[in-house]
Amino acid sequence: MTQEDPSPRFDPALPHHQRPKLRRTRVFPADFKGQKMMGISDARQVTDRMVFAPPAAQGLLPLLNGERTIQQIADEFGQGLGVDNLQHLVVQLDQAGLLEGPTFELMLARMHADFDATDNLPPAATAAFTESLGVELSKNGADEGRPPLEPGQVLKDALDDYISRTLANDPNPPLEDLPRGIIVPHLDYPRGWVAYATIWGRMRGLPRPDRVVILGTNHFGVGTGITICDKGYATDLGVCPVDATLLAALQKRLGPENAAKSLKNRYDHEREHSIELQVPWVQACIGPDAQGHHVPVLGILVHDPTVNQGESYDGKGLGLDPFVEALSAAIKDVGGRTLVVSSADLSHVGPMFGDEVPLAGEAPEVMEFRNRVSGHDRQLLSLVAANKPDDLFAAMAWQQNPTRWCSVGNIIAGMKVVRPVRVDVYRYAVALDPQGMSLVTCVGAVMR
Repeated sequence: MTQEDPSPRFDPALPHHQRPKLRRTRVFPADFKGQKMMGISDARQVTDRMVFAPPAAQGLLPLLNGERTIQQIADEFGQGLGVDNLQHLVVQLDQAGLLEGPTFELMLARMHADFDATDNLPPAATAAFTESLGVELSKNGADEGRPPLEPGQVLKDALDDYISRTLANDPNPPLEDLPRGIIVPHLDYPRGWVAYATIWGRMRGLPRPDRVVILGTNHFGVGTGITICDKGYATDLGVCPVDATLLAALQKRLGPENAAKSLKNRYDHEREHSIELQVPWVQACIGPDAQGHHVPVLGILVHDPTVNQGESYDGKGLGLDPFVEALSAAIKDVGGRTLVVSSADLSHVGPMFGDEVPLAGEAPEVMEFRNRVSGHDRQLLSLVAANKPDDLFAAMAWQQNPTRWCSVGNIIAGMKVVRPVRVDVYRYAVALDPQGMSLVTCVGAVMR
């Protein structure tokens, strides 16, 4: 390197360089510059930067635990790695924010500052979707001869199209009144749109709720229990402000200690998609009031209560039962109409999630595996349809969630808060990627 070379360098005087500790990461196969590589990204999504390394380096990652020096790691891993190559990888990981240390801490501080600086969280997953639609329209020449559509119009047109295509051949009856709760997916729209539209499309023309409570799943954060957001949500369709009235009533019902627990890890909402992906449907299907204001929302992430008998994972966060009791009472306290949304995906199976069986094709073992997943889902969904959240809890705890339902917590919480007279399952859907690496299932249901 020359003196003018701005490339970062390995510094043996830095403790996090000399004894590198890898943060929680996600490893995935990737094609990088025409080569088969291993991608390494942030499991918490604090940073969107990625590092690419040869697949053989996967066995190296567990050694980056902060207990070994660079030389010790190179000696233990062997395979001709060499200290120089290891130092280069460590610098890459550090610059990407994937190592514990001051680089990551600065990124985290910036994320927290951005979160605190606004009343409404900006669009992320929904903005990426809208941008991809705009690019596709441009490629197909759909915008020739006319000004480019505004992002909000692009997004609304897509949701309208999903709804019209879904409901045109849907045999289920329309909704005659606003339901008390619904269960819809949080899959990306291209994979989950049928289940979204099956339920949200039926919400049009119904009496408007005074608020929407969206129960999501904490995919990337550090919260170990219920995690409440004190922000609203912005999309290309507008802003759904936070329901400050319900939030205050909920905090009062929780009491000082549990209220503090519920907001301790509120930053987890900064990168969480399971709540954001419902907001455009709220805006497009419920619509603004006469003054142009969208309905307020309250976003809440629910942990998996079957892991620790309803308590938070470490016993220090807010557990399911006190939350359900407090939210139920708070909804009564504020009055009016409240729509509770369980933003829920079900099974996650395939090689991407650690299963050895590929999912593409019609081989007998593949068909058997897929049928087993579907049968498991339908067995558990029968408990949802029978309005038995406690039985669902018991079954999932006993079976130890073999197909990795990611949202059992918010489904159970939604049912316990709503206490429906009945639950109607309108749609069960399966999303299988063409390569057979992953299969994700979801459901559209109404709690009356």
